Amino acid sequence: MPEVIFNGPEGRLEGRYQPGKEPNAPIAIVLHPHPQFGGTMNNQIVYNLFYMFAERGFSVLRFNSRGVGRSQGMFDHGIGELSDAAAALDWLQIINRESRGCWIAGFSFGAWIGMQLLMRRPEVEGFISVSPPENLYDFSFLAPCPSSGLIIHGDKDRVAPPSSVQKLVDKLKTQKGITIEQQIVEGANHFYEGKIDELTAACAEYLDRRRQEIADGGGR
Repeated sequence: MPEVIFNGPEGRLEGRYQPGKEPNAPIAIVLHPHPQFGGTMNNQIVYNLFYMFAERGFSVLRFNSRGVGRSQGMFDHGIGELSDAAAALDWLQIINRESRGCWIAGFSFGAWIGMQLLMRRPEVEGFISVSPPENLYDFSFLAPCPSSGLIIHGDKDRVAPPSSVQKLVDKLKTQKGITIEQQIVEGANHFYEGKIDELTAACAEYLDRRRQEIADGGGR
């Protein structure tokens, strides 16, 4: 798992990159939770999602946004972090020019950043949004959401309460042309203590199923 350094808008960004074995391997980026609350690319959920993609042959990147770890810059309340994510995806696409398929995954704050990035990248075929904090951030930019994806959260989450996540899901499900799947991990809090393996398994099952549907000619 090579350590990588690439250029972001405010200086160097550090990441971990696992290349796929095939030249046309699909690509994925995994975004970490809030940096001011200890969120880094080494978060256990981010780490597990990273390896979930890697085990399925993806070329996958996780990275520290500005001001985290060895990444340069300072926290920018989401605006700069979105620019960092866009730069990271640019870097990933440049070194995987023959890639077929692009996915975005994010946890908590990273889910918010990831869904904004989704709006800018029509080539993205799917997303996994873990515990998106609809109660803390404005998700109204998803109008319309351009891709199908999974929203997964815990029923004991006090940071992103189930009722607020449900509002986001209900709004997205009214849109035509995409399919938003919702899954609830019973007994899970925001950090999925004791439930991370269950969370990862649910995300993996969804990813496998969606990729098969896409291969079979199903819609986005």
